[in-house]
Formats: sequence, structure tokens, C-alpha cells
Amino acid sequence: MIDFQTDPLSYRHWRLDFSGPVANLYMDVDENAGLFEGYELKLNSYDLGVDIELADIVQRLRFEHPEIAAVVLRSGKDKVFCAGANIRMLGGASHAHKVNFCKFTNETRNTLEAAADESGQHYLAAVRGACAGGGYEIALACEEIYLTDDSSSAVALPEVPLLAVLPGTGGLTRVTDKRKVRRDRADVFCSLEEGVKGARARQWRLVDEVIANSKFDDFVADKAQAIAAAEVAGRNAGDPVAVALPPLTRTFTDDLSVDYSLVAVSLERDKGIATITIKGPDQPAPDNIAALHQAGAQGWMLRLARELDDAILHLRFNETDLGVLVFKTEGDSELVLQHEKLLLDNFKSDWLSREILLYWKRVLKRIDLTSRSLVALLEHGSCFAGVLAEILFSVDRSYMMEDDFENDNRPLATITLSDSNFSMLTMSNDLTRLQTRFLGEPEQLATLEKHKGQPLLAADASQHGLVTFTYDDIDWQDEIRIFLEERGSFSPDAMTGMEANLRFAGPETMETKIFGRLTAWQNWIFQRPNAVGEQGALQSYGSGNRAVYDKHRV
Repeated sequence: MIDFQTDPLSYRHWRLDFSGPVANLYMDVDENAGLFEGYELKLNSYDLGVDIELADIVQRLRFEHPEIAAVVLRSGKDKVFCAGANIRMLGGASHAHKVNFCKFTNETRNTLEAAADESGQHYLAAVRGACAGGGYEIALACEEIYLTDDSSSAVALPEVPLLAVLPGTGGLTRVTDKRKVRRDRADVFCSLEEGVKGARARQWRLVDEVIANSKFDDFVADKAQAIAAAEVAGRNAGDPVAVALPPLTRTFTDDLSVDYSLVAVSLERDKGIATITIKGPDQPAPDNIAALHQAGAQGWMLRLARELDDAILHLRFNETDLGVLVFKTEGDSELVLQHEKLLLDNFKSDWLSREILLYWKRVLKRIDLTSRSLVALLEHGSCFAGVLAEILFSVDRSYMMEDDFENDNRPLATITLSDSNFSMLTMSNDLTRLQTRFLGEPEQLATLEKHKGQPLLAADASQHGLVTFTYDDIDWQDEIRIFLEERGSFSPDAMTGMEANLRFAGPETMETKIFGRLTAWQNWIFQRPNAVGEQGALQSYGSGNRAVYDKHRV
């Protein structure tokens, strides 16, 4: 089983040191600590295990080191920055693992960029030595890239000529859309195994600065301090107090269902279904911000975000045969809104309130991007309110109980909207989920805003377009059963393609290009014999044999 939980004492591949508001993050991969057997992580190459640690670091810096304003990403090895994703690992991995690995690394690179935009933690890449493939993609996710001007330091995206695949972590898109490299130059760059170095790398916008080796360390240190000082000067007064992120409480049953403190994941393997049940708060919200800080990671909003995030990742990688994820909630909607309101009221003035809500933004994006059929069941006694209502607008379909059910004395199912549904919790397309849902009916948003804070029963929720179908006691069980059986009968490949294409209406952004276009092509290429066949490039790499390609264009 792949475990996404880790902590600084367990890191094998990264190390951190701190100098005031600047953190130095060293990539120093242990080549003998691969996640699986059969390959060594030479030349600072990485696998999923390396990226799990990086994702944890980015998260902890936001919560446990909020004083940090600049993070310098460096290599802990001589003459190599990072050789990218480990080729032996890719050659031996299953198709599903390769695709899920690329998606997770994409999400992790996005968190580097989000940390700068949302939390004022600016990532800077200090590149000394070869920086190739996924290594350059890590650098591309940073705000600025500084390159040593020497004979061995270069940046490269050699996947196409070397491996017959694409840069799997947004490299093509970030080169053109983020760094705005000219198309013809990008074409040359992505066709060169050896990459580009020195003045040409700067001229082509592939890096921000090229510095003589003798001055490199001083230049990077001065730059980082200057960027951090400018960021700190613009922050609100007062020093934020760190919030520790302890290990999650998690129990696996005999059938590998998972129970957390606020999330339960039950499995129906014969039907290919995993049901995720979210528990609402059982206590009122903290009285004030001081109490929120005292609760720390045990507060309901932050604890639930962490558990739900871990559950989604666990299902993605460890339960690939479960094609349908069913979301349920249980609890008091009023209590949910109380906990959320404390954060919303203090979003601009309190760093922890802001970070918790921004973490929810990332978790909801993780749900959006999960390649499973997603459905929400709004049963009586549920608490789809505020941030939890966002799940309804992330899923492919939603079903809601209407009127009383026999022998069911739970409160009637309702949906309650809040300010969060209309503002900060945007998708990868930079629209809220309600904006995306009502792209053809934008007038609905103004109508719905008038109903904020009002529990909407099934008839009203249906009238306002907030759910797909509502059913009474007579039809509920049969309709849900028929839908789930039908979904399970379809091709999972067709479902993945259909769902991913339907989820992101509206404008295209760098994120939607990466997840909707680039990774879709990579998914296809990863199955083609030119890449993964017996004589394909991934299998031939390092053997001394040239890859044999089917020359038909498709």
C-alpha cells in the first residue's frame, strides 16, 4: 500500500534549513530508497515517494512555518540539480501508476505556485548542474529560476527525443504559458536531449538569470533575502504562531475500508464502489480566533480537510478497481456554517483562518481532478452546507431525498449555501463551481445569493438547479441502485474521458491545459508501443539498442 502520510523525521530525500524568513530546501535523493524495488534513484531522479515528501514539505511550510517568505530550492548533490522522474521506475510501472504519478506531481507543482500567490511563500530555483525533464519542471513551478553559468549546468526537456513521451508535469504548458517562450524556440528546446545553457537559456526566457559560478551563491542568497524582506514588509502586523500537523488517526479493517476520526471510507468491491462519509462537527465553533489557534490541527475544519485529502489519495493509488466514489455527509448544517463563518469572518486578518480555507480549496480541486465517477447522495440527516456543499458541485451527479421516509426520523435533507460558495473556492478554470455549473444561466447566481444561509429542501434545491434528481421514499432505493449498476457497466476508459471533459466548462487556464490536455495526451502516449512496447523508447533506454517506432501518424 502506498502511504501519503510522512513527516520531517521520516524524510529520505529532502532537507531544510532556515535563515530568518528564508528557507533552503535541498533535494538530496537517497538512491536506495525508491518506493518500489527494481530501480535506483540516481542523479537526484525521483519517484512518487520523493514527491510525497515534497508535497508534505510545501504543506508544512504553510502551517508550521508561516514566517517563511522565500524558499530556495537547491540540489544537495554535486553537478546535478535533478535528472527528473526515474526512467527505470516509469519503464516498470503499471499504466495506472504512471498516470496517477503524473497527476500527483502536477498537483504538487501547483501547490508551489499557490504558496506564492496565496501565502506569500515564494519558491526560487537555484540550478547548478544538469536540470532535465521533471527536474526542470520542478524549477518551472518556482517563481524565478537562477542558472549557474558553467560547462555542466543546463535546463532540458528531453522526453520527446529520448523517451518518446511528453514532459509529464506541465513542462510544455509552463514553457509557453508561464514563461512565454516563443513557439519556435520551444520546439527547438523540447527536441534537444542536451538542453540549453548559459546566455541562450536567459535569452529564450527559459531561466530568469544566468550567474557566474563564483558569484552564484551570494547572488541567490541576496535575491532570496530581498524577496523575503519585501514580502514580510507587506504582511499584517504580528508574528503568526505555527500550527503543528500531527499524524492522522486512521484504522484499516479486514476489507481495507478506512476509518478516520471524521471520514469513513467503506468499500463494495463487487460493485466497484467506495462510499466516503463525512461527519459534521459535534461541538459549536470556537468562540474566537484565539480558541481556533489553540485547537490547531484538531479543529474540525482543518482536521476534516487533512483526512479527506488523505482518503482521496489513498483511493486514487491503492483502490484503482473502485470506479465510483459516493459522497455522503451526516451532521448538523448549522454547526458546519458556524465553524466556517469563523474562518470567513477572519479570512483577511488571521493567517490560520486563511490557510484552512485555502487548504479546502486545494482539497476540492483534488476531488475535481480525481478520475472516478463521482456522485453525492443527499440523505436525510446530511449536512451539505457551505464548504461541504461544494462537494455537490464537484461531483458528476447528485441525488437528494425529498419528503419524509418511512421509519426515518432524521431531519429532512437540505442544502445551505454560504459566502464560500460564491467566492474563494475556485476550480482549475478560475471560476467557482456555481459559476461553472450555471455557465449558461449566469442570472441563477444572483438568485442563489439571495438564499444564502437558508436551508433549501429538495423541491427548492431542484428548482434552483443545485441537484441532478430528487426522489421520494418509493423511488429512492431503486433509482440509486439502477444508476450505480449502469455506471459500473460502462467502460472505465470512456468514463474517465467523458467526466474529465465535462467537469471544466468555461475558460481555459494553465491548470486546465495541464490536466485536461497535456495529461490526456500523456495518458494515451503511455499506452503506445512507441513508448512502452518491447522495442519502445522507455524499454530500450540504457540498453544500447535504438527504439523502433511505428511511423504512422495518428
